[in-house]
Amino acid sequence: MAFRGYYNRVSVLCLLAVAGALPAAEYALAEELELRGTIAGSLIGHGDPKLIDLIDTGAIEDPSYEPVSSADLPARPDSGSMLGSGITVSASEKGATPPSLSTSPLSERTNLRVGTVSDPARRLNQRIQPLQGAKLRRDENPYAPMGIRAGTITLFPTLESGITATTNGTSSPGGDSAVLSETRLELRGNSDWSRHRLEFGGNLDYQNALSGDVEPELRGGADASLRLDINHSLAATASLGYAAERESLNSPLAVAGVDRQPLKHQLTAALALERGLGPLRLTVAGEVLRETYDAARLSDGTEISQSDRDSTLALARLRVGYEVSPAFLPFVEVEAGRRIYDEDLDSAGYDRSAKRFGARAGVVTDIAEKLAGEVSIGWISEDFDDSRLRRLSGLALAASLQWSPIRGTNVFLDASTTVEGGSGADSGSILHAAALRVERQLRSNLTGDLRVGAEWRDFDAGGHDLTLRGQASLTWWLNRYAALVARLGHEKRSSSDPSREYDATSVYVGMKFQR
Repeated sequence: MAFRGYYNRVSVLCLLAVAGALPAAEYALAEELELRGTIAGSLIGHGDPKLIDLIDTGAIEDPSYEPVSSADLPARPDSGSMLGSGITVSASEKGATPPSLSTSPLSERTNLRVGTVSDPARRLNQRIQPLQGAKLRRDENPYAPMGIRAGTITLFPTLESGITATTNGTSSPGGDSAVLSETRLELRGNSDWSRHRLEFGGNLDYQNALSGDVEPELRGGADASLRLDINHSLAATASLGYAAERESLNSPLAVAGVDRQPLKHQLTAALALERGLGPLRLTVAGEVLRETYDAARLSDGTEISQSDRDSTLALARLRVGYEVSPAFLPFVEVEAGRRIYDEDLDSAGYDRSAKRFGARAGVVTDIAEKLAGEVSIGWISEDFDDSRLRRLSGLALAASLQWSPIRGTNVFLDASTTVEGGSGADSGSILHAAALRVERQLRSNLTGDLRVGAEWRDFDAGGHDLTLRGQASLTWWLNRYAALVARLGHEKRSSSDPSREYDATSVYVGMKFQR
């Protein structure tokens, strides 16, 4: 009997030792798996009375325990017994039960449950996935310019410089071969506003002869456009532009017998209001074009004034369109205006001021990511105040389309009609121009560009000029900021007047930098 009593006491002590070791084993396993547990559990484990009071008063939330399954918890003892063995458990040992099942205050809990190892969602300190195994988002165009942020404006600067070898340095009749150094600086920008839109840009081109008889030339321009969305059906657009370049030697208005052609300045300003009335689209617009000319210079330094060519053209336009669908909007447009010369009579004694009229019909299209722009056809005329000058009139073509037939390929079509002034008894000419450009991304860092263009100039006095152009280029991006550029171009003019014919072939190699 004495031995049996001794054996029972030893068994009870072993069971108590195992029960006390279970929480410690669970805590050690959690430490091995880098599970820190809850904030409250760490605070209570240190026994800080002030922090315990904060938890009891609700200042720090008591983390609740939500078991994943019933197998994660031991059976709850009945009436303070453990596993129904009849052995009573002290108050301190009751703290080993999960917090949600314990009835003792938080200050008596010494081993709050951390969570199950088999359930990753229970972990409060999730492991960070290695970068090697993560799925990186691929940049669709890794060589597109990043731009420079300036508040809500993004700037896109570009610098290109290279050397051109050409068979006709002046692209004019009788031009000689030359090697030219060309540099172009361009800056574009746009806004990042939730409402309204601002776009602007500017460029400077400098050309200098390394060999050949070609004068240095500097030309440039700037433009800006602001769209204001006044409300859901009313918008206003204002634009301003400036351009300066020297009169080309192949222009019909080039001054004969001078050493230096005059510099031409163009200043444009426009304002338009667009209103939507159901499917109707009404647009009222006004435009002012100001042209001035510097003096031409002779070889001895003498200057010939060109002030009699300075003029201002003011136009008013009204457009009415009907939205058949969001992708198709046909329209009709009429315009009226007047061209006023600064001087009543030109150097030949003619009054070249004229009234301007025009009408056209077209369509605006906008098929997302496929086709966007507008095209129109109509009639335009200028009636001079001087009865000795005949009216200038003809077909008016205009187009600005962008088409993307397949991914990585863009097609651009532009067309315009311009009324050009004349000199003496010549009323002038009408110039029709069209250009087609195809851009193809051959590889992620290699872009091909093909351009063809045509110009038809119809003179009122009789005769015509036909100019054809073609150019192929490749751009190879070394990285996002620098690229090698190569271009091959050819231009040829045929005319009813043989003295106006010429052709030119050129090769360009350079580098382009962007940000």
